[in-house]
Amino acid sequence: MSPTWPTSITKVEPNRLLLRGYRIDELMGEISFAHVIFLTLTGELPTEKQTRMIDAILVSSIDHGVTPPSCQAARTATLTGSPTNAALAAGILSISRHHGGAIGNCMEVLNKAVRQKRESGKTAERQAQSTAVEYQEKKRRIPGFGHRFHTRDPRAIKLFTLAHKLGFAAEHIEMAQAFETALENVHGRKLPLNVDGAIAAVLGDLGLPPDLGNAFFIMARVPGLVAHIREERQRMKPMRHLDPKQHEYDGPPERKLDLQKDA
Repeated sequence: MSPTWPTSITKVEPNRLLLRGYRIDELMGEISFAHVIFLTLTGELPTEKQTRMIDAILVSSIDHGVTPPSCQAARTATLTGSPTNAALAAGILSISRHHGGAIGNCMEVLNKAVRQKRESGKTAERQAQSTAVEYQEKKRRIPGFGHRFHTRDPRAIKLFTLAHKLGFAAEHIEMAQAFETALENVHGRKLPLNVDGAIAAVLGDLGLPPDLGNAFFIMARVPGLVAHIREERQRMKPMRHLDPKQHEYDGPPERKLDLQKDA
């Protein structure tokens, strides 16, 4: 008989599925998908405040239009006739070091800076300045800062506002904000925190490891990619020349959020 190997995620038995010890049918309709994502990744159910923070992270990166490489890859695969699974795989496979990878990479930088701050007794501002100078001398870029579209990324602002409101803002968020000032001092121009950097800081203060950073981006982006794949198939001709600079938005104009709750 072959030796067994362990897994602590899901137990499958006839008529019973246990996810981290909880029956999946009992979780259904009782807790949100964000709840279950946190449970699946960490092994424990999150608090309501943790769930709100995780949910906000997932919403923040659900889509960024047709220009990101993942969207272009997914649409390109679709216009050649690829089925949804293949087109989605093409999009996900383009999420790597330079697209989506900034979250995990920024988490590494923030973790190291926070650790050095604790060891040296420096303020966050002094440590951020020291790290920014070090990266400049090595001609390396600190990930998570600057954006090709946004000079003040509204998603980053909202994530930090929510983190402060929910009581999660701690050393990693403090360090990320200190880096904004330090990078402006070093480079002589503003390099504002982008959504990847904000997610990195929030995940760090939630105690999650850097190797999950890229995974959160992928989980968030999948619904957006599916929508683009479906739109490409429904509205566009096969084998067209896809020029992302030539697109024109024709969806609904900006509208206010009106939450309708069931009675």
